[in-house]
Amino acid sequence: MKHYIVALFSLVTLFSCGKKLDIYPTNAMTPGEVYKTTEGYKGVLAKIYATLSGTGNQGPAGDPDIGGGLDEGSQVPFIRAFFNAQELPTDEAVVAWNDQTIQDFHNLKVTSGDPFLKGMYARPIWNITLINEYIRQTSDSAMKANGISDADAAGIKATRGEARFMRAFNYWVMLDLFGKSTFITEADPIGYFLPREISRKDLFAYIETELKTALTELPPAKTVEYGRVDQGAANALLARLYLNAVVYTGTPKYTEAITYAKNVINAGYKLADNYRSLFMADNNINGRDEFIFTANCDGLTGKAYGNTTFFIHAAAGDDNKEFGANSGWFGYRATKGLAVLFPDLSGNTDKRAMFKTSKFDATLNQAEIDDVTNFTNGLHVNKYRNIRLDGGEVSDPNSEFADIDFPIIRLPELYLIYAEAVLRGGTGGDLATARSYVNLIRSRAGATSINLSDLTLQFVLDERGRELYWESHRRTDLVRYNLLTTGTYLWPWKGGVASGTAVNSKYNIYPVPAANISSNSNLSQNNGY
Repeated sequence: MKHYIVALFSLVTLFSCGKKLDIYPTNAMTPGEVYKTTEGYKGVLAKIYATLSGTGNQGPAGDPDIGGGLDEGSQVPFIRAFFNAQELPTDEAVVAWNDQTIQDFHNLKVTSGDPFLKGMYARPIWNITLINEYIRQTSDSAMKANGISDADAAGIKATRGEARFMRAFNYWVMLDLFGKSTFITEADPIGYFLPREISRKDLFAYIETELKTALTELPPAKTVEYGRVDQGAANALLARLYLNAVVYTGTPKYTEAITYAKNVINAGYKLADNYRSLFMADNNINGRDEFIFTANCDGLTGKAYGNTTFFIHAAAGDDNKEFGANSGWFGYRATKGLAVLFPDLSGNTDKRAMFKTSKFDATLNQAEIDDVTNFTNGLHVNKYRNIRLDGGEVSDPNSEFADIDFPIIRLPELYLIYAEAVLRGGTGGDLATARSYVNLIRSRAGATSINLSDLTLQFVLDERGRELYWESHRRTDLVRYNLLTTGTYLWPWKGGVASGTAVNSKYNIYPVPAANISSNSNLSQNNGY
């Protein structure tokens, strides 16, 4: 079991400007109480990890971590909110529900008043606030003031790299989705103040520096217990950052992407034998050698509707038992745009094609969507299953909450980063090696190997779609290829039109929530909103 990371621990009230940021940390304990023991430090570190898989602990008044009128199950949990932001605007996901503004995502018509975006903005900032306090309290002077012994302080100080990585990751989310961020660090004062804003270019530089610092503080790759981050995670996030550098800063850094991808590839990770096993209830066992960074979920100790529990219910209908769920929510499917990435789908040779719709004619008519709100329309995805590969029992005997860990970074992403960066002109790599990496992925899937002439940028994008769909990469990929908003690539219901349409390029990044701008005069809106 994964209780260390997913268990919910008591946490600290951080600073009193929370309501100005639509952030509501609540707890009866004070910083002085929490950080007086090594167990208190361990609890906060575990909480830092758990912010990616839970909605947050309940305070003395029953309040979640983040309030502001947001729904605790659908709008503030990281996995679900990030999935909505990254997958719903693309060919990989549509939703049947009409909950508030949820249809605006696939229609590429989001506004600054969107409540789902308000939650998506608040979650990383709340997480960062928690992390800042942890980093502040792990300084030598703070630990001495807290009465921590020198022996215990050394162990606590060794975790600073983990916290630094987690802060960099949360800021990367802000960088990618919003192009700017509320900016707070451990150097900011405790108490009421209006945090400043950081630009996209400056935030890129900050994340880059923080990750390189974390590399000096983190243990080597594959030397820590499952679920905690190490140098492999920092190298991988740097590779992802550099692959998208031209979007974030206007300056390509493909050579750097190759360098850091190689650092991960050469660190001893290896592909699991079974692709499906990576998304099952015991993937903490099956994916251990392939996973680089995960958000750990547990159906017993980490009950939440916004983690991978969301995947097993939202994608299911009456077939919920096949998902390992006790009920289906009749919600999310994919468009025909995902189906056509698998040209041999009718022969079912690519094992990654985990779709409920099992038969397709030559034109893939069964994947057509006549009505977005009709769950029976579209490509039904059953990639995530709360069923154990070993046939054992899942944690939740009622099959309501999932044990599936969410893979934020897997080894195949690094193979594909390497290939794309080489194709885009980065140095330090070569096409023959890139081809071999792609063929490793395809061989595991049962797909045919490619020749060197097949390895093009379009092929890499398509392969990313086949390998990484529903893992919250697609929007970032389409933006990098200039396909999200343009008319170059259309998919069903893009822009709210059945056949798809181009939309305003402003939708390549999301608007800053109006509520945040209203409460903090230091924040500005993105162009066009």
